[in-house]
Amino acid sequence: MEKPVYIDRIPDDARLLHESVYEVRWSDMDAFGHVNNAVYFTYFEQLRIDWLRSAGTDHRLVLATVGCTFRRAIIYPASLRLRLYAGRAGRSSLDTYYEIRDRGDDSCLYTLGHGTIVWYDHETRASVEIPPEIRQLLK
Repeated sequence: MEKPVYIDRIPDDARLLHESVYEVRWSDMDAFGHVNNAVYFTYFEQLRIDWLRSAGTDHRLVLATVGCTFRRAIIYPASLRLRLYAGRAGRSSLDTYYEIRDRGDDSCLYTLGHGTIVWYDHETRASVEIPPEIRQLLK
């Protein structure tokens, strides 16, 4: 079995694609008094959707992989700054990286995420090429 992937920084060659600010909702927390681990992936998803909307395209993606390195618990109330970075682009896939930091203190890193997204046609159930308007943004 392969060792799980742990990232401790965004790769140097990754390019910033999008940044958003989110407020932690009371319902994001779990019984332990911090943001539930699964909610981090919802934040990543919303960040991807915000990026695609800002690029004028839709959300025709599936996740091939996704992971998260939890560095520090997020406690309500909190204002978060999320950043989405692009890594290697293939024919239909894009390696992505995510940062969640405190909006008021950029040195406070809560988590780093990574994943591979794939452009996908849900009718034919097959991957499709990265759209030209997205490919242009990756240059």
